[in-house]
Amino acid sequence: MLDAVAQPVNAGSILDVVWPGNAESRGARLVRGAILAAGGALALTLSAKVQVPLLIPMTLQSLVVLLLGSLLGARLGLASVLLYLTEGAANLPVFAGTPEKGIGLAYMAGPTGGYLVGFAAAVLLIGVAADRGLDRSIWRRLVVMSLGHVLIFAFGYAWLAHFVGADKAWMFGVAPFYAATVIKTLLAAMLATGLWQGAARLAG
Repeated sequence: MLDAVAQPVNAGSILDVVWPGNAESRGARLVRGAILAAGGALALTLSAKVQVPLLIPMTLQSLVVLLLGSLLGARLGLASVLLYLTEGAANLPVFAGTPEKGIGLAYMAGPTGGYLVGFAAAVLLIGVAADRGLDRSIWRRLVVMSLGHVLIFAFGYAWLAHFVGADKAWMFGVAPFYAATVIKTLLAAMLATGLWQGAARLAG
């Protein structure tokens, strides 16, 4: 059973169990935070460059966003996404389809820019739930991560609709991704649950 291993309800994110920083000096916490945020931004970059045929070809960015919120919590999860967006705004080819489809602020202001904003909203929601111990079973985690995915699509759809209209935005920006989104949400929830079980064992 996925919930067979007890999970520390008030421990915060998985990171707080595996690598707690509350006993470290301020400087050590800053270094820890910088390393983890950079690692999260790198994971987003790599996931943007990998095309996976989940019914239709797509990246794994939203899956990584869901995991970052659960693993790092709200503060460092959001820092990872904001660092990733800052790298993109600075003309680094970190987004999906870059540099072929453009780079920098021009890309971010384009039709898919709303999904990038949705990444930040989703990681914040999932991170807050993790920090407050609201996702301590796979079922709660599925609910929270599903809401995170809804936020990603809500921002993406709203922004895309400004470019192509509401009907086409739904047809091309939401509808083709239903099944793959369910798969990625389930996968993220199972991966996070497995990691939580390992963290619970470490915590005794």
